[in-house]
Amino acid sequence: MGKSAGSKLLFHSSDWNFKTLAHAYDAIEAIALDELKLDVYPNQIEIISSEQMLDAYSSIGMPLMYQHWSFGKRFVHEEHAYRKGHHGLAYELVINSNPCITYLMEENTMAMQTLVTAHAAFGHNHFFKNNYLFRQWTDAGAILGYMEFSKKYIAKCEERYGTSAVEAVLDSAHALMDQGVFRYRRPPRLSSKKEQERARERLEYEEQTYSDLWRTLPAPTGRPDPKEAEQDALERKKVLNLPEENLLYFLEKNSLILEPWQRELLRIVRVIAQYFYPQRQTKVMNEGCATFVHYTIINRLFDQGKISEGSMLEMLHSHSSVVFQPHFDDRRYSESIPMRLDLR
Repeated sequence: MGKSAGSKLLFHSSDWNFKTLAHAYDAIEAIALDELKLDVYPNQIEIISSEQMLDAYSSIGMPLMYQHWSFGKRFVHEEHAYRKGHHGLAYELVINSNPCITYLMEENTMAMQTLVTAHAAFGHNHFFKNNYLFRQWTDAGAILGYMEFSKKYIAKCEERYGTSAVEAVLDSAHALMDQGVFRYRRPPRLSSKKEQERARERLEYEEQTYSDLWRTLPAPTGRPDPKEAEQDALERKKVLNLPEENLLYFLEKNSLILEPWQRELLRIVRVIAQYFYPQRQTKVMNEGCATFVHYTIINRLFDQGKISEGSMLEMLHSHSSVVFQPHFDDRRYSESIPMRLDLR
């Protein structure tokens, strides 16, 4: 390749630095926004180590996540599998937030940093911002503030009520996360300031109204009339707005034994479960969109003479390995990958 052509290259080796990353990002952004007309959130790129990537895996990829024993258990499992070579780590991790946060592995070559930046920072980012399920069920601008509030709130509850009491509520709530989402109606929008104010008011009200005398009230005696009991059950069902698909929401609003702080913990887990609901529903389409975007961008960069043939072959090798889907009876088959399914 001639000197003039070589001078146009975004990078000349597998090594990278932040200046090279910024140069490549600008070139990718120009194609994504000007040619593909993608509509994305502002990007925040962060470089992390393999151990930090494992930690992100274990805490479901969210920054400012509250502490729970299950995250540590998953970290040990993922780390053991990674060290034994049973599976590798993702080249990147992207968070549906505003700004959109993309974690890049520091072990990646510059070619892979370019590929995954196009894939995550623009492909996934565009999908997050424009897909109707994400627009309907998530609020990218408020999730980071809410996660900060939830982490601080749970830490305060552990100080006041004890780690075991908080852990017991979180364990039960985590067990119901899959049944703790709205699927057919829009949940209320998040507001970290309103959440903090509401939580403070709940705790103050609990402290002001608590009276130990309620424990001394005698239990009701005698058998209730069956017809009256049936009528009471129907009225109660109407008051409770049954049936209700969201179990965490139902328990939060209608439980007779939960304290205000316990209700708030259920709400925190419910909000997080709702945040991940569109992720599961759109996995195939989301990965397909991001794969199409990165493939188009790297080919355009190559056509412009900004990527060398060697780097292009490295990217295409990774791309082909990702989208290749063996048949179920092939010895190479391990699982169905969303990126492969959407492009077949």
